[in-house]
Amino acid sequence: MNYRMVFYVLGRLMTAIGALMALPTVCAMIYRESVLPFIIPMAVALILGLLLSFKKPKNNRFLARDGFVSVGLSWIIISLIGCLPYIISGAIPSFVNAFFETVSGFSTTGASIMTDIESQAKSVLFWRCFTHWIGGMGVLVFILAILPRSDMKSFNFMHLMKAEVPGPTVGKLVSKIAGTARVLYGIYILLTLIEFIFLVCGEMDVFEAITHSFSTAGTGGFGIKNDSLASYSAYSQYVVAVLMLLFGTNLNIFFLIITGHFIRAIKSEELRWYLCIIAAATAGIFLSVGLQTAFTEGTFRHSLFQVASIISTTGFYSSDFELWPVIAHVILLILMFCGGCAGSTAGGVKVSRIMLLFKNGKREVRYIAHPRAMISVKLEGKTVDHETVRGTTSYIIVFIAILVFSVLAVTAIEGKDLITGFTSVATCLNNVGPGLSEVGPTDSFAHFSDPTKLILCFDMLSGRLELFPMLMLFSPAAWRKFS
Repeated sequence: MNYRMVFYVLGRLMTAIGALMALPTVCAMIYRESVLPFIIPMAVALILGLLLSFKKPKNNRFLARDGFVSVGLSWIIISLIGCLPYIISGAIPSFVNAFFETVSGFSTTGASIMTDIESQAKSVLFWRCFTHWIGGMGVLVFILAILPRSDMKSFNFMHLMKAEVPGPTVGKLVSKIAGTARVLYGIYILLTLIEFIFLVCGEMDVFEAITHSFSTAGTGGFGIKNDSLASYSAYSQYVVAVLMLLFGTNLNIFFLIITGHFIRAIKSEELRWYLCIIAAATAGIFLSVGLQTAFTEGTFRHSLFQVASIISTTGFYSSDFELWPVIAHVILLILMFCGGCAGSTAGGVKVSRIMLLFKNGKREVRYIAHPRAMISVKLEGKTVDHETVRGTTSYIIVFIAILVFSVLAVTAIEGKDLITGFTSVATCLNNVGPGLSEVGPTDSFAHFSDPTKLILCFDMLSGRLELFPMLMLFSPAAWRKFS
């Protein structure tokens, strides 16, 4: 491992996080609240960051394991720094609780230990939602977008993109990796501004619109009210629902549209699967809930909103879906694992992996019937190479292993019912937020013990980072120096 390079990346990261804390500091000044909860961690982050990244490493060798370890360490470090405002302000005095809330924010999970959100300071709520926006696109992708060209010429940072950007494959939209990062962030900022404008045109004030736009963009789910979006108007709920679906879409689609390749964008196979899953799930929930209550506009709106929230792994709620029929719970649970598209800010397994697994299974069935046939798996009209198929299979195996281990650990430690234990792990590993039973939409994770919260923190980070960067931290081979 190239330790100097890893430290350099971590230094750049801490400098960026320290700089980003200027925004909640300004928010605290506007609302005449104490700025110390943000000034202190800002100073710590900037000083450590400048010390670690003061001198560029001479050895610019940067392998895949360095990228994965850098990403895993980076997200732990930003969570440790990011939890300081909660502790210093007194909003969350417990370190484990503050760390859980911060990990949930940066990983865009939205699982919370707060029981009375509306009593918190505006600057704390701003920071809480802002962590979603920072973590949505990835903190290291942000660094790649702002790094000077001299750094990009010296080092190969593609491994950072591969470790942090969701999906089975990562490619460049433009010729340079820094250019790709800037394009992605440009689209991300544009969509955030669009949502902000639409929300301000409705009933929300500037603060409400900003915080909800941050949470929606990062597909996180932290809100500023105890009932999430349930008390907002139908207009606001529709706006947020549409934007959740957009942020759950591969950002490459928007790049194609912006560059005039509209036909290629709408022909995206993953997009068609994504939209079909949304339509089928909305129809299923609308029918099941409608038969229990009534077929009204509100029933349709809440069905669409909750489907958009769960498949994009945002975690907002407009209605207590815990009261819905069991069939609706099953559909939402399936969507929780499915997640959004690759290359989006959504969590979950991703639609592209679901497609690959389905097509690979179909190929195996055909191969059994015709052993001599040359049958390939195609995605988006192109043959998928063996490494991608193997990587997808490996991902699913590791995903299931972490899920099973975590469920066993949580249920053993807490003694909770199976639904609570299973959905608490599932919602954290898939970066969704709300689960069922004792972790339903109107409940919190505050009742869990500290060991369970730390297990769920690992699950949230693993789910956000596609599993392997977190697992790489436990591999002795990853820490060996270059020979």
